[in-house]
Amino acid sequence: MLMKHSQRYQKTGNLSGMGMGTLRHAGIWMALSVGLVGCAGAGAEPPVPKPTIAADAPALVQNTLVPTVPVAASKPGVVYPPPSPQAVQTLTQAREAMQKKQWSLLASLVPQAKADPLLGQYAEYWLLRQQVQDPTVPVPTAQLQQFMATNQDDYLADRVKADWINAAARAGDYATVNRLGPVINSNAQVDCSRLMAQHMTGQVVSADQAMDAFQPASACWSLLNELVDRNIVGWKQLEPLLRATLETNKTGNAQRIAALMFSAGEMTSYAALMKSPKAWLAKQSAPKTREQTELVTLALSRLARSDDRNDAAAYIESTWAASLPKANMQWVWGQFGLVSALNVESQAINWYRRSGNAPMTDYNHAWQVRSELRQGKIDWAWVAKTIQKMSAAQQAEPVWVYWHGRAMAAQGRGEAAKKHFESIAGEFDFYGQLANEELGRSIPMPPAPAPVTAAELAQARSNAGLQRAVRLFDLGWRPEAVPEWNFSLRGMNDRQLLAAAEMARQEQIFDRVVNTSLKTKTEIDFRQRFIAPFEGRVTEKAKLIALDPAWVYGLIRQESRFITDARSHVGASGLMQLMPATARWVARKLGMKDFSPSSVNDFDTNTVLGTNYLSMVLGQLNGSQVLATAGYNAGPGRSVQWRSKLSGPVEGAIFAETIPFTETRLYVKHVLSNAVYYDMLFSGQPQSLKKRLGTISPEPATRVALP
Repeated sequence: MLMKHSQRYQKTGNLSGMGMGTLRHAGIWMALSVGLVGCAGAGAEPPVPKPTIAADAPALVQNTLVPTVPVAASKPGVVYPPPSPQAVQTLTQAREAMQKKQWSLLASLVPQAKADPLLGQYAEYWLLRQQVQDPTVPVPTAQLQQFMATNQDDYLADRVKADWINAAARAGDYATVNRLGPVINSNAQVDCSRLMAQHMTGQVVSADQAMDAFQPASACWSLLNELVDRNIVGWKQLEPLLRATLETNKTGNAQRIAALMFSAGEMTSYAALMKSPKAWLAKQSAPKTREQTELVTLALSRLARSDDRNDAAAYIESTWAASLPKANMQWVWGQFGLVSALNVESQAINWYRRSGNAPMTDYNHAWQVRSELRQGKIDWAWVAKTIQKMSAAQQAEPVWVYWHGRAMAAQGRGEAAKKHFESIAGEFDFYGQLANEELGRSIPMPPAPAPVTAAELAQARSNAGLQRAVRLFDLGWRPEAVPEWNFSLRGMNDRQLLAAAEMARQEQIFDRVVNTSLKTKTEIDFRQRFIAPFEGRVTEKAKLIALDPAWVYGLIRQESRFITDARSHVGASGLMQLMPATARWVARKLGMKDFSPSSVNDFDTNTVLGTNYLSMVLGQLNGSQVLATAGYNAGPGRSVQWRSKLSGPVEGAIFAETIPFTETRLYVKHVLSNAVYYDMLFSGQPQSLKKRLGTISPEPATRVALP
């Protein structure tokens, strides 16, 4: 059963399902800065055998990984029968026709596919989506309405509504967009299409609404262009948007925004300054207009990306500082601070201090604090002051609540610090764990909820959306299965979510176990959230080379969510997400004569190679799990470089928080927090995150003989 299901649900694994002063429209700035990093009815089911996922430790109250058999039998709800081989074949042919754009063939298969009451809707959806997106054919209005009515409340009905809204907005059919109304699983494209329709039919759409919805999607660009033409959106909104976009070096998007702000002649200057800012500046005199001032300001900010920032800063100080408003210069110095911080330079703080009270994105505010945390002697008063400049929403993030609390404690404000730590001590994450340790407590384990009952499980198994998702996983169609599963969870209470997670566990769809259980609010089941599948075989591999099993499980949980053939966007594969070149290199080192690239997703091959590589990285980095975890994700050479730029010893938590790669920074914090909980589950004993993080001291950068 294990092999059947593990092969079934893991086909075509893809991690896309898994898994910053202050400006008003935080959503825009996040969208622009994230470019740096969840996972996220085979009715009449054959009997599910007793789970075989073994514990790695003696049984505990909450900290047991042995799943509980549901209690209290109940009559199941509606469960769809398994599909016939012909139904599976028809749907597979329909999907292939869709992928090959063989629309006539797909249309001929739709009637046959409808014989499958559970998945038959997919063939019709693929055809309707193509028809609604093709401007050369009439919109199949009647068929769309019938599909939405027949499949009401299903994921595909919501999806086809979104497709219809986008197509209608592109065609200028705004009445249809308004009539269709909101989409449950919406996105920026849909939101901007709906705002455009409201605006074009005489409804009031404000600049704030447009900027809150804006992301660089085609419908949002159209909306922005229209509102600029109508003088609803203007310089007040566009200037910070342009600056934030350039801050993350999204130059293509920035050019589109600039074109809404500047004249044709000014755009010639913009293109020149983007190509060679210093050469362009050399030809300029003191700016006289708002537009000229902004162009000079942007050019000066681009000098932050020079090879020698000190020389660039000296040039600015001697030539331009007196010619620009103080606020503009402060923003320029903030950009110098950001680029310097992302290059892990200790001098970043000096430029940040020159930025004064210039408005900043949340992203830059965060780095302003991080740059001070990396100093040999931290100015905690400045840390507190800088955090207080953040937006209320950003200040409330656990990371900044924690560091604000630390700043208060360092200044002798113990009661205020305690309140901050208490406010996040109930969070089951990196900073929740650290907050408990600051309060002098052991990291807590939440009380185990009552086991999922047979009645609750039967209700989950009768959920058509969950059954549909399981069937899609059964076919290996993760791109369809993951959103279908996630959509089916909406509106569920904690008990229903726990039952859905248990259903996923019994089906051995382990990433959905974790991600579903993470949605509960008060009933927290660590047996689900920190599931440890594969009957202790991971632990066995780790112990063979004296590697901490809890750390390995924490890493796998973050890397692949236990999807054995998961594949990342950069080509890493398997449970431990090995790059092909790394896998070959480790296999040669181990003398693995039967290794082939096609075997990298094999459980034993992947875990042997992954644990051995992790052990090698750990050995090269002085046994520091912080450095080794960062090195496993970003390459061990980068950990060495980041360590070499420290001005003195720092807490492991500070090193982790100041990793310049967003993906790696989040990864390290998740992995080590996971490891603490796995250690508690495996051992039944309290564990310390601070101890695991340790202290990181500067060392000269040396070549690392590892890929």
